[in-house]
Amino acid sequence: MDTITHGIAGALIGKAIFRGEDLFASHPMNRGRILTWSLMLGAIFPDSDVFRDTFSSDRLLIITWHRSITHSLLMLPLWALLLAAITRAFANSRKWQAPSFAALTAIYAVGILSHILLDLVTSFGTMIWSPLQWSRPAWDLVFIVDFTLTAILLVPQLLAWVYSHPEKVKSRAIGMCLVFLPAPWLIAKIGEIVGAPISGRAVLSAMLIFAALFLLPALQGWGLKIRHDTWNRAGFATALFYVGCTLYAHHVAYARIQKFAKLYPLQVESIGALPLPPSLWNWDGLVRADRGVYELRMDLSESPASDVELLAREHHYYPDAPPNSYIDAARSLPEVQRVLWFARFPVTRFHKEADVAVVEISDIRFVQTRRDRPAPFTYRVRFSPGGDVLSKGWVSR
Repeated sequence: MDTITHGIAGALIGKAIFRGEDLFASHPMNRGRILTWSLMLGAIFPDSDVFRDTFSSDRLLIITWHRSITHSLLMLPLWALLLAAITRAFANSRKWQAPSFAALTAIYAVGILSHILLDLVTSFGTMIWSPLQWSRPAWDLVFIVDFTLTAILLVPQLLAWVYSHPEKVKSRAIGMCLVFLPAPWLIAKIGEIVGAPISGRAVLSAMLIFAALFLLPALQGWGLKIRHDTWNRAGFATALFYVGCTLYAHHVAYARIQKFAKLYPLQVESIGALPLPPSLWNWDGLVRADRGVYELRMDLSESPASDVELLAREHHYYPDAPPNSYIDAARSLPEVQRVLWFARFPVTRFHKEADVAVVEISDIRFVQTRRDRPAPFTYRVRFSPGGDVLSKGWVSR
């Protein structure tokens, strides 16, 4: 999950469950505001591991270090205690009325836990048992950037803010409406660029929903009758419901790709159903067989009528290159072994550029949205005719 969504989720949890106050309230810093800030910062904290990239030339840290000890359930108590101590000391220096050290520790623990869980629901993998075990569990429920979930987490907090002051309702509601109305169109443009188009009907529907959410509660002032924490609790409940829907959708998609593999039939080494943007109807079924990876894109709103129709659906096959000495040499490199440890659906390719031999290993788990660009997380090794390594690293373009 992206860091911004983690922060939004942390703030919502603080307001919905712990009765925290708005981050940027007009009154001085108090216990309620510190509570929300702490939960938000706790929810963001695990991604601080990316700062190690600044001090290292190791380009593999994204797979070997990111989402490790700062995302660990085993290390969570230590991070919560450390952050609580820092917050308590800072609050005392500013003479702010802050929650107790024990309360802050619990708050930070909840924030960090929310981050770990929101990362687990994606397909990247999170090393929750590090440093004792370096496996990467992944629940494959939500795409790593899910604008729908982000909106569900954010909009209720803004509605609570809009309807918290009767004298400012009109200006705030219209302002939020003007901010959010173009958002679906902009997201659709981004989707078009990266190869995940969104229909015009979906864009229009989203715009109408935003307009209704911000403006309808202003009619006859009924939005003012809803308490601040009620808005946030409704948002939290809706987010849980949405994740529950993704759980069901994953179950359906996984059963479909299993059926495809059985009907083909395929010698399955690994199998998975991964979410695709832009909606929870879109899934990517992947099967790692003995000589390559099969991919079946699925739209769950369309149900195959029969086994024959399922097999007839368009699918892609990514074959491994036939074995040769260059591929064997590449696979023996420590860096490539780390890439293969990370990859769930690896495909090995081989070609020559003049007299230079090129070996590429791609993880098909990560969507190649543009056919004119390399797939994400593709590692390339280039060899001289004599078998010496000329270069190695991630393919950027």
